[in-house]
Amino acid sequence: MNFLESIKGRAKTANKTIVLPEANDPRTIKAAETILAEKLAKVILIGNPNEVKVNGAECIDPQNYAEADRLAETLADLRKSKGMTKDEALNLIKTNPLYLGCMLVKEGLADGMVAGAVNSTADVLRPSLQILKTAPNVKLVSSFFIMVVPDCSMGENGIFLFSDCGLTQNPNAEELAAIALSSAESFKKLVGVEPKVALLSHSSMGSAKHADVDKVVKAVEIAKANAPQLQLDGELQLDAAIVPEIGKSKAPNSPVAGNANVLIFPDLDAGNIGYKLVERLAKAEAYGPITQGISKPVNDLSRGCSADDIVGVAAITAALA
Repeated sequence: MNFLESIKGRAKTANKTIVLPEANDPRTIKAAETILAEKLAKVILIGNPNEVKVNGAECIDPQNYAEADRLAETLADLRKSKGMTKDEALNLIKTNPLYLGCMLVKEGLADGMVAGAVNSTADVLRPSLQILKTAPNVKLVSSFFIMVVPDCSMGENGIFLFSDCGLTQNPNAEELAAIALSSAESFKKLVGVEPKVALLSHSSMGSAKHADVDKVVKAVEIAKANAPQLQLDGELQLDAAIVPEIGKSKAPNSPVAGNANVLIFPDLDAGNIGYKLVERLAKAEAYGPITQGISKPVNDLSRGCSADDIVGVAAITAALA
């Protein structure tokens, strides 16, 4: 069974409800039909019921939603420190499907949200952070991709988690450590095996000297102090992290070198370039970006996504929920 089939199986068992707020997009409608046909989750669409018709899906018209007033009161209370009034909250509920979608998740009327086919990452995450906020003991929200590399024995039989590839531009040592710890938890939840986390650099165990290397070394120290039981190490070059013989040569005392399945990139440039290189040149399947660190699962899509991409992210969201 491949990774996506496994995730879909878990989603079916979980029987969660996923809200798709971009019901005006044809890809979203097609994805909703597939999600329901494959029984991956229950679906809530946000839009005009006269225009949005998907058999089996609940369609919420924000202009005529019976719970709008109550949700607006809750939203205004959540944002009162920022001066939000109930009228302003009600306007957001009625005019911005992303805010309504997050409120549905907040109130337990849905278990997760998937959006981004027509909205930017910033637009998707803004209401998520304002309403759902970060999970307990999590310092920042980051993102990851699950990469499934064909005909590959490295990682977890070709399965890797790459982070951060989509959100945190240039994390400091504390942020990099937080990304590593969140990624380890995400990998275990989704793949079901113990994470082996490598913090990547152009240096392996002091082979180069630079402030960029120092940042990764410090991040490793912080992460190990916060999760001493975790298999985590660095700084490691990519080949030392995933190729067993090179790992033994460059970092013979490392519990991770040569066997890493979670790869933490030092900045967003490296992460974004890295996942796209593997996706295009190794013909890997790339699932994401999946957000981590929000108290309930909200996941962003690429605006170039296909309906199948939405289905895959929805299944992952249901599994995480």
